Amino acid sequence: MRNEPGDGSDRRALNELFEPLYETVPEGMKAEVVDGVVSTWPQRSMYWEITMSVLCQLDIRCGQRSRLMSDVRLDLPRRLNAFCPDLFKLSDGAEPDEEGHWRYQDVEFVLEVISRETGLHDYGPKKAAYAEGKVPVHLIVDPYTAKWHLHTLPENGAYRSQQSMDFGAPVDLTSTALGLTLETGEFPRDCRRRSGPRCAPRDAGTHRLTRSPTPATARTPR
Repeated sequence: MRNEPGDGSDRRALNELFEPLYETVPEGMKAEVVDGVVSTWPQRSMYWEITMSVLCQLDIRCGQRSRLMSDVRLDLPRRLNAFCPDLFKLSDGAEPDEEGHWRYQDVEFVLEVISRETGLHDYGPKKAAYAEGKVPVHLIVDPYTAKWHLHTLPENGAYRSQQSMDFGAPVDLTSTALGLTLETGEFPRDCRRRSGPRCAPRDAGTHRLTRSPTPATARTPR
């Protein structure tokens, strides 16, 4: 039997791990809990530029009233998982639970942008948790390889469909609930390791872990 994040013992343990992060994680850092282990890593403008590109494309297609969240806690199946996805989209009518957290069952799409510090988690236990939670569309964007990886059709704890392409190739999501194609040609790459489009020169700013699960969270970084 799988462990649900809503189970009393797991939720209490997650809260004990996660709640202090709101006060202890410094400005400019991100944090989450993966398989019971707290991970922290620096935010970089390159990651935010990719996130903003996807967010803006979703806004145009889905409308500004759509619920798009960035760096907001999302508890996932498997033991002690509290992620802060770079971006996720909730279904219409989704409501937070009694503790104010969004339910993974209401997530239609999740984006994870690879960082140097979190790649093993993103490609491993985090992808497995999204599949177990049956998140229908999971997109990994890796600026260090200049590739994106699309995972769909979750079943029995794994994604049955996986597609990988280079930056510049569009992500076809027309057969999903999102009903759009994401353009990736402007995604920045890690300019110290690869040739290609320049990394974002401007400072996109930093934003802390956010308690309030409101649509404005994704659109107004602090």
